[in-house]
Amino acid sequence: MAAATRLMSRLALVTGGGSGIGRAVCQRLASEGASVVVADISQESASETLGRLPGDLRGQGHMAAVVDVSSKESVKKLLTRIQTHYFQPPSLCVNAAGITQDDFLLNMAEDQFDRVLQVNLKGSFLVLQAVAQALVACGAPKGSIVTVGSIVGKVGNIGQANYGASKAGVEGLTRTAAKELSRFGIRCNCVLPGFISTPMTDKVPEKVMSKMKSLVPLGRMGEPAEVADVCAFLVSDDSRYITGASVEVTGGLFMG
Repeated sequence: MAAATRLMSRLALVTGGGSGIGRAVCQRLASEGASVVVADISQESASETLGRLPGDLRGQGHMAAVVDVSSKESVKKLLTRIQTHYFQPPSLCVNAAGITQDDFLLNMAEDQFDRVLQVNLKGSFLVLQAVAQALVACGAPKGSIVTVGSIVGKVGNIGQANYGASKAGVEGLTRTAAKELSRFGIRCNCVLPGFISTPMTDKVPEKVMSKMKSLVPLGRMGEPAEVADVCAFLVSDDSRYITGASVEVTGGLFMG
């Protein structure tokens, strides 16, 4: 199917849609014909993404919504709002909401650890669970859920004990979900970005960045759109025989 229309008449939920990888995913899915729910903790960021979405394909209608993925109540409200608005649950979902609170292990505060796990890991669980429950409840024939992990979950990274642990957890969660949900026609896959130019990496000192770039075989940082392309493939039927996979989008960083 032509990529231009392969998501026509599909409804997609993207968390963390207000910036970075999430925003790029929203743009890519909308350009392929999906109706996109841009969910973010920031109303302002979500609305800004919404304003940039192409919506000229048949039957397309996007919306922005506020969600705190670490709160079950908030996630539940989001799903109810989507179903009330579109009369169906999202059959495509990309979990891109994530935060960092970096510090060395010896100095890391307990709340720095807890908060990152609440958003990145528990948040992925709550969204994945809510979307899957809604799809199963209405007897949807298929669904595809993509979680955004990180190469850091595989190899670790200095100053990121909390982040690395949360992203390793996201991979384990996704594989388990893939095994449990396959009988309902729901596929679950994980994307592992490497060093991507986003608001999250803008905080990293230039010195560290140039060191990182020198470790990447392709010799540069990745763009959010390059991760979004892989997410779009994984939610589309072009990947219909892929589930429980982790796809590295790293420019070759830390390969085997």
